[in-house]
Amino acid sequence: MRLSCIIVMKIAIFFCLSVFIFKPLKAQRSTMSDEELISVDYEIFGRVQGVFFRKYTQAEGKKLGLVGWVQNTSAGTVQGQLQGPRGKVKEMQEWLRSTGSPKSRISKAEFKNEKTIDSLEHSSFNIVK
Repeated sequence: MRLSCIIVMKIAIFFCLSVFIFKPLKAQRSTMSDEELISVDYEIFGRVQGVFFRKYTQAEGKKLGLVGWVQNTSAGTVQGQLQGPRGKVKEMQEWLRSTGSPKSRISKAEFKNEKTIDSLEHSSFNIVK
């Protein structure tokens, strides 16, 4: 009798775990994978060099789960590429447009060559020197 009670309790616990933990994770994964991937190039103007803009951009991109790259230009701007789910890329675009690093002063943000992609072309978010 005790053995059957233990088995029933284990089955009940497994059922609860599968309903309340595993299914929401599965739903979350499928929602993320259903969102189309995009790639967009950007260039940021203003006081964006010498203020850790690339470091903060890389950190924000990683936080959002994006891949791509960022680099300084000889014209004094910062440019790069973002890739990831459309919603996260749009969040990053807004961050580049209005936030940046604490000491930066953004005067303009340009986004070009936005396109849908089948898979990510980068494996991480890199600072190019």
